[in-house]
Amino acid sequence: MDVVVFGAGSLGSLIGGLLACEHDVTLVGRAPHVDAIEADGLRVSGAVERHVYPAAVTDVTDVGERRADLAVVTVKAYDTESAAESLARCDLGVTLSLQNGMGNEATLADTLDCPVLAGTTDYGARYREPGVVECTGVGEVVLGPRPGGGTVDSDPATDVGDAFRASGIETRVEADMRPHLWEKLAVNAGINPVTALARIENGALVDGPAGPIAERAAVEVAGVARAAGVDLPDRKAREAVGRVASATAANRSSMLQDVEAGRRTEIDAIAGYVVERTDGLVPVNETLAALLRGWESARGLR
Repeated sequence: MDVVVFGAGSLGSLIGGLLACEHDVTLVGRAPHVDAIEADGLRVSGAVERHVYPAAVTDVTDVGERRADLAVVTVKAYDTESAAESLARCDLGVTLSLQNGMGNEATLADTLDCPVLAGTTDYGARYREPGVVECTGVGEVVLGPRPGGGTVDSDPATDVGDAFRASGIETRVEADMRPHLWEKLAVNAGINPVTALARIENGALVDGPAGPIAERAAVEVAGVARAAGVDLPDRKAREAVGRVASATAANRSSMLQDVEAGRRTEIDAIAGYVVERTDGLVPVNETLAALLRGWESARGLR
């Protein structure tokens, strides 16, 4: 496949680097990361070791007029609309969102003239230095038609799944992505804000004092999911947080990395999304969202 990865930060670089083992990949990211990849390829270290040579650009228009079979979107949730506008200038076969938060697929589909797939992943990734990304935990990718966007038979989800598996990425294709998206939201709500506020790695949630807070945040998400008609038991949400935290114990969550770098976080698309769909019934998510929004506001990031 000819693949464009739009948003080649830590996760995008890891996924793109793995796909580059079997496919023609173009990473769309920022300098100096892009410059280093162009000069000496992309190095993946940690739980997976690779040295690959994908193309790397800072502007998707540099992809040219060729058709890309697949665009993998890994930008921050608040950049989804601008990503869609940029990708609309390309000839794409299918687009897959591997982003945090909810609603990204609908935003992409509103603009793009191609099928849009939903996806989740619990791979852990950390940007180390220009041209180098670390895999801090091997997980899997789950993908399928976006909610309201068709069936597994009418979308190219199977072909995309085959392409991922050919690159050594453990991948499942599911006909109904809603349970997986809500479970991923529960995991993100539990791990990201708590690790960002406590300044701890994911593994510290497994047996540490912050772990119960992460579990309560995830259980609140499960309740909101059930109210939306998605069967996500409290136990499954708690177990998912523990499983991902254990599998990515050495990882510093994406939200923690954002806070450490003084960047805006994705709290609006995670805990904020949950809060907007309840009436005072998610106090942990309300508290986490308020604290991170307060931090952003004090730094002029909102």
